[in-house]
Amino acid sequence: MTVAFYGAGMLGSAMVRAMLRRGIDVRVWNRNAQRAEALEQDGAHAFSDPAEAARGAKLVHLCLSDDGSVDSVIDAALPGVAKETPIIDHTTVLPQRVAERSRRLGADGYAFLHAPVFMGPPMALEATGVMLVSGDSSLVQRVRADLEAMCSDLRYVGERAEDAAIFKLMGNAMMLAVIGGLNDVFRIAEVQELTRERAFELFDFFNPCGQIIGRGKRMVHEAYEPFWTLDMAHKDAALMQAAAHHERLPVVDAVEALLRNVSARGLGSLDLGAVAAR
Repeated sequence: MTVAFYGAGMLGSAMVRAMLRRGIDVRVWNRNAQRAEALEQDGAHAFSDPAEAARGAKLVHLCLSDDGSVDSVIDAALPGVAKETPIIDHTTVLPQRVAERSRRLGADGYAFLHAPVFMGPPMALEATGVMLVSGDSSLVQRVRADLEAMCSDLRYVGERAEDAAIFKLMGNAMMLAVIGGLNDVFRIAEVQELTRERAFELFDFFNPCGQIIGRGKRMVHEAYEPFWTLDMAHKDAALMQAAAHHERLPVVDAVEALLRNVSARGLGSLDLGAVAAR
């Protein structure tokens, strides 16, 4: 099989190398030509013309940086893309732009899917991790085997073209919150003269995933019977800020302001999950 692949950054290059390992003939284009050419030592074919890279390809993959690059590269490649060839974008982008892109390409007779991933370059190289995909279910079925070969968990998340982009951004928001929370944990620890190693021992006996499974499910159903009241959580957030002295706690500071605002609406006696009350 011949595949055209656009984007030779860290993630895209790992995807290309994994395809080459599976015996796929990969034609690569990248804005920085040297990155595409570097993949030739692995067996890829580098192209300077996006349209030429797509000629004869049975699948077109993109793994780029943003919406602007996706649109410009697709427009440059389309003269070489056959109408029956699916175009699959793995870039993390804005859902509204995915919907627009899908409508525009569909109106011109092209097949398009958005398939972002939860994986880093090492996982992409080993074809592990989660790939999301959304859009026309019959088109997904056509390329399912090809996408499943790129990951260990392919998730079809909806018929709308933009659904995978929405799930991807939600997942990334959760990762940002977790990493930001870890930063706050380490800041409190260091001010209180604990090493990061000692601080990380917290997770030997405390599993924050319980908040997602327990409190998160109750938030879905807007069930705010108090287990840990919003006002008590606000008090604890203030204690965290005091324990950090003059160190900023970006996540705790933002949540403290949110708790203060929600409490001012008269919801302080409800469960902490009431921060999501509409």
